[in-house]
Amino acid sequence: MPCVRDDLGDAIDLVEPVRRVVSLVPSLTEALASVDPGALVGVTDWCPDLAEPVTRVRGTKNPDLAVIRALQPDLVVANREENRELDVRRLRAAGVPVWVTVIESVPQAVASIRRLLTALDRAEPQWLGEAERLWCGTPPPARATTVVPIWRDPWMVVGRDTFASDLLARAGLPNVLADAADRYPTLTGIEEVQASGADLVLLPDEPYRFGPDDAAEFTHTPTQLVSGRLVTWYGPSLVEAADVLGRIGRSSE
Repeated sequence: MPCVRDDLGDAIDLVEPVRRVVSLVPSLTEALASVDPGALVGVTDWCPDLAEPVTRVRGTKNPDLAVIRALQPDLVVANREENRELDVRRLRAAGVPVWVTVIESVPQAVASIRRLLTALDRAEPQWLGEAERLWCGTPPPARATTVVPIWRDPWMVVGRDTFASDLLARAGLPNVLADAADRYPTLTGIEEVQASGADLVLLPDEPYRFGPDDAAEFTHTPTQLVSGRLVTWYGPSLVEAADVLGRIGRSSE
């Protein structure tokens, strides 16, 4: 039984081979499904639809630990930001190995997924090398500055030390609040969002499902609706994100 270390440096004892995996992170579900969909036996309600039958284990913040234990996974995959430390502790206390990822930048995401796949003894998918080529070089000059709400009532936006901020900077769309004191600052309302100084407000469809009605409320700053998957997910979506985000803001050049 090999001992490996996750992104937190915690020692994880793995059986060989790892055949049964529960993923508590939508991005990692998509990544693992691209290399070995049959290994996934449990995923959250927020994870993408899969070709293979799989048990849904509720949400990222309230997973059904009893259901997860009953699935007898060889490994549970979690993320420090998306999942609760309490759930990780309880699963580990029950003898369930849990691999925790820490992802706050695109290069960190590529390296983390590569380490996980190596620990699982799975082949590296083509998209991972392509994502590294597309995203892990020198960021381009800024085309437009952005602010990215992720919730309303209260209004919350993307701030410092986040994957989304790093991704946007590497897409030429730097987040004006990338150096904010908080990772997800709370603003007083839509006027404060518009007063952030950004050239463009990006409105993703998750975790809050922003739509055309929300965009119409912004009277001073141009808005762009965008797939949340392309802004906050790290996995095969990174290849598509390079194309889609790479076109935003070019009309103003």
